[in-house]
Amino acid sequence: MRGKLYGVGVGPGDPELLTLKAVRIIQECGALAVPGREKEETVSYKIVCQAVPEAAEKMCLELEMPMTKDKEKLEQSHEAAFAQIRKELDEGRNIAFLTLGDPCIYSTYIYMHQRAAAAGYETEIINGIPSFCAVSAKLNQGLVENSQMLHIIPSTYGIEEGIHLSGTKVLMKPGRKLGQIREELSGLSSCQVSMVENCGMEEEHIYRRAEDIPEQAGYYSLLIVKEQKL
Repeated sequence: MRGKLYGVGVGPGDPELLTLKAVRIIQECGALAVPGREKEETVSYKIVCQAVPEAAEKMCLELEMPMTKDKEKLEQSHEAAFAQIRKELDEGRNIAFLTLGDPCIYSTYIYMHQRAAAAGYETEIINGIPSFCAVSAKLNQGLVENSQMLHIIPSTYGIEEGIHLSGTKVLMKPGRKLGQIREELSGLSSCQVSMVENCGMEEEHIYRRAEDIPEQAGYYSLLIVKEQKL
């Protein structure tokens, strides 16, 4: 009997934000999978091991998935990663692929999910708390009210048009474009800009004004741009 692949969202960083269902699935699965060459350096794995200590004793597939926009390299890495997963599924092992936040939102897991489903394997997504919800809670504020719209924008793919959308804008993983983003946001006088770096993790930093945001910040940074009420 072939195994089942689970995409398990582990939340944004705080181990206490793992859902009860995520904990149960991790405990029940025969193997884990993480996007990284060394599991001990993988953020999702470290989060899980704090909340589910026995996870450290499980088999773990370390899947090399480089951060690149090169479609050919991405395809090759995804195929190689799925080959590792497929081998264990064929051995009858259920696998929990650990992913930060929620597996449905800009997650590496979904590429494995699509391949597994297309190949006839059983799959299931276990939702996690999204990073932008955790950041909003950390800032002690809501994201949207009444008829306001919410826009989730991947910052590395260009934000020139996105930041002018009406409502609340969530700018995910700004990375090296943070300086450019600050420039773009400087012209928005009617917006409140906040950023949290490493939300729920040890190196967490909170910035409540656009002018306080540094030129550079860690990969796990997220900005919230809210329209001010007039």
